[in-house]
Amino acid sequence: MQARRAVQQATTPEEERAARDAVDAAKRRLGERGPVWWDDGAPDEGARHPANSSYGDWWAELSPEERAVGEGKADKRAKRR
Repeated sequence: MQARRAVQQATTPEEERAARDAVDAAKRRLGERGPVWWDDGAPDEGARHPANSSYGDWWAELSPEERAVGEGKADKRAKRR
């Protein structure tokens, strides 16, 4: 965020270029730019329920309460307590 703010606050073309370079460097460190890091050849399981994916064993070991939280079905009042 500092680099993004610096782009807006730049008063010279040189300051703006340096700030934009800092934004680019930060995005590369975060994996938002540059070579893809998520293409490891594994199948995309994003649209699958965990029980029907490679995470099935892990999902089966969760308590019913933990599964409810993961599915967004947990009682919201219980979370506030």
